[in-house]
Amino acid sequence: MKAVFLGTGAAEGIPALFCNCEYCTAVRRRGGKEIRTRAQLVLDGELSVEFPPDAFAHGISSEIDLSAIKYLLVTHSHFDHFSPAQLILRGYKFAHGMTSPTLDIFANEEACGEYSEATRLEMKDCVKSTISLHPITAMQTFSCGDWTVHTLPARHSSKDPLVFFIEKGEKSVLYLTDTGALPDMAWEGLSSFKGKTISLVVLDCTFLFGETAKEARHMGLDENARTMEKLRNFSLADGRTKFVITHFSHNSKPSLDLLAKAEREYGVIAAYDGMTLEV
Repeated sequence: MKAVFLGTGAAEGIPALFCNCEYCTAVRRRGGKEIRTRAQLVLDGELSVEFPPDAFAHGISSEIDLSAIKYLLVTHSHFDHFSPAQLILRGYKFAHGMTSPTLDIFANEEACGEYSEATRLEMKDCVKSTISLHPITAMQTFSCGDWTVHTLPARHSSKDPLVFFIEKGEKSVLYLTDTGALPDMAWEGLSSFKGKTISLVVLDCTFLFGETAKEARHMGLDENARTMEKLRNFSLADGRTKFVITHFSHNSKPSLDLLAKAEREYGVIAAYDGMTLEV
């Protein structure tokens, strides 16, 4: 399975849109891997987790064919994870020779409502007919093509946020962004998969070396470590599992040196925009 991290930043991006703090100013000057667009992960070129406002930039900066995406999983309705107005451009005069003629979107009720409202005025019927919207809830299992997706509840500030356990053949991805410490119900759901070794775990690391409060809606490395240990105790992760941290905030000042320290101390891989992993 090929996993491409098209974007690895939190809501404000890095450098943050309107910020002139010392770190953001330095990143604007340095450029390179410290530039971070909003989070998006694409698996095997056909399944996307999230569709952020930076999708246009992702299509330019990567080799990913966005028209080839057949399935879109949305964790929640926050704008940095789901920017559905852009989907009015998926056809009509705006797009020719698309690789996949159809797109299936799987999202909770709130995100489905966001899609309907954002596309209400400008969506052409010829485009609308090629996009199917599927409402989903936590603790649900469904299939799309060769993929099997299990939904789990997240701890976040939106209504009914989700995270995903995604399987294809013998490979699997546990996507844990945006969420704080997983709620008990999520662990109950994961317990049913005991004995399945997860290939890739994607961890929210908004706070990086900062402390994760008990009821926080994001994670830092401390909560990442607790989550990793619990997955190992559940026999869901072992030495073959790749742990990737992503969704960095400018407030955590995720310099390359600091991320290298995180990799050494926690045994994780720090994602950057455009990073590709074979799992």
